[in-house]
Amino acid sequence: MEAAARARAPRPRATGCLPASTAAPQQHACRWCPREPRSSSSGGDRTRSPANLGLLLRPPAPRLRLAPSSAARIAGGGLPPIRNRGSRVECAGGRSSAEHVGVSLGIVSEMSSTVPKSANIFWHDCPVGMTDRQKLLKQKGCVVWITGLSGSGKSTLACTLGRELHTRGKLAYVLDGDNLRHGLNKDLGFAAEDRAENIRRVGEVAKLFADAGLVCIASFISPYRRDRESCRALLSDGSFIEVFLDMSLELCEARDPKGLYKLARAGKIKGFTGIDDPYEAPLNCEIEIKEVDGVCPSPSDMAEQVVTYLEEKGFLHE
Repeated sequence: MEAAARARAPRPRATGCLPASTAAPQQHACRWCPREPRSSSSGGDRTRSPANLGLLLRPPAPRLRLAPSSAARIAGGGLPPIRNRGSRVECAGGRSSAEHVGVSLGIVSEMSSTVPKSANIFWHDCPVGMTDRQKLLKQKGCVVWITGLSGSGKSTLACTLGRELHTRGKLAYVLDGDNLRHGLNKDLGFAAEDRAENIRRVGEVAKLFADAGLVCIASFISPYRRDRESCRALLSDGSFIEVFLDMSLELCEARDPKGLYKLARAGKIKGFTGIDDPYEAPLNCEIEIKEVDGVCPSPSDMAEQVVTYLEEKGFLHE
């Protein structure tokens, strides 16, 4: 009789999250979540299934690709236990507790993901546009794209040109290839596909600077003609000024300011432009600066040539 009475006695309903101390061990962790009261039925089945009680079994943890050293730690039992945040087991819907509370596994994991193409996005115009910014700055935005072999003087020209424009009261900004590989493009190498992505990103950034009304000076080897033309296509006609430093490989290698040619010749650098990777010279650049009697022109002379072009095309005034 007592057993029958206990079987007929109603079981307590879960009304909230249970304290972590009452939860099952981690390897069999369950979480209790409140659910809406069910309408009573006099003759219905009173069996309480986990779904009816609001009991959510923890779904499998997300799969991780682990570095070899981390995999060895796990195999050796070096993985620390997952801890709940705070003193309560959280209700996380269909997500695992690790996903919900951001539990640190204490290991180095490499999560692979692919970023889908953007969808359902719309361009938002602002009341202050490029023309307004150009009037404020009293200049017109453009991109001066300096290209050439390593050691041809691109960075030197870019900085000299930036200084010259600054002394004239004009706002300019230099995007240097090595500098951007310290931040924006630090995840890229020098394979053909990485070089293409490097230039694509720079082209988009340069476009924003030009839209802001600045003279953007981009200094990049940018060896592939197709990539440079893709950047040109981002801007309106005439506001992409390609400057080709047409210095011979012999001159650049003799200068070798960074010692890179020496390393490439020794086989310590692979895919080096001019040695074992091609450079495609521009076909219709706006400005071409050549060496004179085997000597590179002075930085101030090269900068003056670019400034003269900008003046003539009206970029340095409204």
